[in-house]
Amino acid sequence: MWPFRRPVLFLVLFFVCAWATAQTIQWAPDGKSYFRIEQNEVIQYALPEQTRTVFISAKDVTTADGAKLNIRSFQFSKDQKQVLIYTNTRAVWRLDTQGDYWVLRLDTRQLRQVGKERPAASLRFAKFSPDGARVAYVSEFNVYVEDLATGRAWPLTTDGNRKLINGTFDWAYEEEFACRDGFQWSPDGAHIAFWQIDARKIRDFYMINNTDSVYSRIIPVEYPTAGESPSPARIGVVRASGGAVTWLAIPGDAQQHYLPRMEWNSTEHVFVQQLNRKQNESKIYEVNVSTNTARLVFAEADAAWIDVMSTWENTYGLTFRHEFLWINQNREFLWLSEKDGWRSVYRLNKQGDAKRVINANHDVMSIVGMDEAQQELYYYASPENATQKYLYRAKLNGTAPPVRVTPAGWDGTHGYSLSPQAQYAFHSFQNTFTKPVTEFLRMPAHQPLTQEKSIARQLKQNQEPRKVEFFKIKTAAGVEMDGWMVKPRQFDETKKYPIVFLVYTEPWGANVRDTYGVADNGLYLGDMAEDGYIYITVDNRGTPAPKGSAWRKSIYRKIGRLNISDQADAAREILKWKFVDAQRVAVWGWSGGGSATLNLMFQYPEIYRTGIAIAAVGNQLTYDNIYQERYMGLPQENREDFINGSPITYAKNLQGHLLYIHGTGDDNVHFSNAEMLVNELVRHNKQFQYMAYPNRSHGIYEGEGTSEHLATLYTNFLKAHCPPGPR
Repeated sequence: MWPFRRPVLFLVLFFVCAWATAQTIQWAPDGKSYFRIEQNEVIQYALPEQTRTVFISAKDVTTADGAKLNIRSFQFSKDQKQVLIYTNTRAVWRLDTQGDYWVLRLDTRQLRQVGKERPAASLRFAKFSPDGARVAYVSEFNVYVEDLATGRAWPLTTDGNRKLINGTFDWAYEEEFACRDGFQWSPDGAHIAFWQIDARKIRDFYMINNTDSVYSRIIPVEYPTAGESPSPARIGVVRASGGAVTWLAIPGDAQQHYLPRMEWNSTEHVFVQQLNRKQNESKIYEVNVSTNTARLVFAEADAAWIDVMSTWENTYGLTFRHEFLWINQNREFLWLSEKDGWRSVYRLNKQGDAKRVINANHDVMSIVGMDEAQQELYYYASPENATQKYLYRAKLNGTAPPVRVTPAGWDGTHGYSLSPQAQYAFHSFQNTFTKPVTEFLRMPAHQPLTQEKSIARQLKQNQEPRKVEFFKIKTAAGVEMDGWMVKPRQFDETKKYPIVFLVYTEPWGANVRDTYGVADNGLYLGDMAEDGYIYITVDNRGTPAPKGSAWRKSIYRKIGRLNISDQADAAREILKWKFVDAQRVAVWGWSGGGSATLNLMFQYPEIYRTGIAIAAVGNQLTYDNIYQERYMGLPQENREDFINGSPITYAKNLQGHLLYIHGTGDDNVHFSNAEMLVNELVRHNKQFQYMAYPNRSHGIYEGEGTSEHLATLYTNFLKAHCPPGPR
């Protein structure tokens, strides 16, 4: 799943804003300087003076034939004498993880292409060997190694294809586990460990391109739907010089398990996380590569599911990896678990002994970094307000209560990028009325390097009048939920106004965030507040708010029911407000929010009179197995839960005005959902408006004029059936 599967375009902006600061700088290994890409040059800034030096110039990235490389990202060799430059990138499903790589020697400024004999822009995840003498990469589903001195390259695998995937992942692993980079050098550079995904038994879903030719073109996607067995995954180890592959002997049926994490711990040992198919049992194995024997290190189980990643992590960043966070000279590692009711950090040794590091009952949203010399861990949390985010510090030995590092007084969402030794930090701050602002800090004192460029000095010029109101709503059943609301510009509490609910409601998206732009509706042409709408959202139980695992996992096997009843119960309370017009109630959402919109329109037609559903899952049995089975169980065991949670089951109840929108080229939520739902609505003679965008993906943005057309369609429908303004 990715952001369009959850809270739509404007919330994607939240993710971009929240993490942008951490992605725009790259720390030097010594933590005393950082790098930025500026106007296609790499600039180094030395701290604390911020001394600027051109580290890689435009001339350095000009090829022998005069072409200029566009630097997408870069990485250093371990000895800092070479730089691997990523350029000419292309998207693989979600992110531009395929392209060309060039090596720049920093002493001679010699620039040469890696993988020159491979097809253009076909390389993925290239990385230096530990000694910097070779580069390994994936091309066309096989793993290669190239000697930089001679330019000779050789394959480590030769059987790769679209269905037998070496060194990278299939659609479902990438979408639901954020697994993309699928190989690693051993610490001594002698071996490479890599994933192989066998999708040969996975049925293809066929998308049809009818727009680019007078003849249609079939686009197959290996896509295991709910109820279908996963693609078997295994991990191979092979000498970097080539030879036979040793497939690690990890216990269990490969087609009934997932392997979302793998990492070398030493030249002899690989650590692997294994999840069962229902994703409620997790095991960590230490595999001795020489003897090919696996030893169970740690195991845990959950009555609902175990998260491999969270919405609080930048899982859609280009360089995101699931890592074992090693400490104590690789004798121990840090592990996130909810086994005590909160998402917390545990310190595990190789014997499986687990000690809780965070001595407090609150959720760890994500780990930011650590200062192992001072035995301190930095992480995000927000114990008092689930809509915000702050930096905390805890002792790695778990002996003292954690301390909030972010100073009091700046309520909202904070982001930090810590230098490797946690001496400095790049800090960002935003809330609903403050544009994102940044500063550099000395840590752990949280002191700006200069007052002139501090956030405190920038605040006033980056703040706007407050327009978003946060509130809590308690239902008749006693469930309390967070919400935000934007009232009409010329609000008169004696008048009644139409109300538009934004929904997502599923376990991979929370809408109620104290971030800049969170309440902007990018699909509405004009100003909703100026036109006289109340714009509102509420986060129900099951959404990923830092309120403890009981809140988040209460939705297990109840998607389409618990989240929908919570939303309806909250709406009933909101409609009691004297300034809300109960005859003009609209709801809309994208993807999971589109599904919620349909369910609300069909299950509670007496509340919701107008709905706009975009790219919705109409039938839960059509969505991929990793996501749907994680939260709903296995259809073979509880098929009725999938049916009872699917909008198509209730389509016969439609009474209000519905606009249904879907892209025919959607590889995420397939267009079959739209056709199944349309058939059901037609069967019951339910009249509705329908728009299919030819060959558009889940985001419905491709093609000239698409975004404008979609926004116009959305705005016109809303105004026609839920007219704006007071009455």
